[in-house]
Amino acid sequence: FARAPLFATESGGDNGLASALNMGNFFTWIRNMFWDQEMEIAILGLQNAGKSSFVHVIQHGHYQDDMIPTVGFNMHKVKKGNVKIKVWDLGGQVKYRGMWERYCRGVQTIIFLVDAADEKMFPLAKKELQELLLKPTLARIPLLVLMNKNDLSHASAPDTVAQALDLGSIDDR
Repeated sequence: FARAPLFATESGGDNGLASALNMGNFFTWIRNMFWDQEMEIAILGLQNAGKSSFVHVIQHGHYQDDMIPTVGFNMHKVKKGNVKIKVWDLGGQVKYRGMWERYCRGVQTIIFLVDAADEKMFPLAKKELQELLLKPTLARIPLLVLMNKNDLSHASAPDTVAQALDLGSIDDR
């Protein structure tokens, strides 16, 4: 297997096309070195927040109405451009919340999904989020809190959700 010269001067010629092709190889190599990424994220939140629907949108680019709730966890691999994403979709029922920390330990980002249309669940969402963020193994992992179902007429405003979850008190994320 012969190595193609990276620069035109390596070939000893002044061929403009060869130079452009070799520079193209160089820039492809640079792009792949620095911009091809693999990342792992965990998506969690209380039951019925819409986590599986959100994952479906990430994967397929559209909303699907008849999603089946996650039992335990599901792992999905998604490729967007040069980014490969391993997505952990974690069940939000009480019996699965104890697993959240285990699946969040090695991720680059934790996404906490909140049902903006279910105001009565805000105190529980706040409690579960705060308990999760107290885990030393999850210190400094970036957190993204997303409001879901904000298209519904009875959905709370972003400021209301942020205040109810006391998001202003979260730092080092």
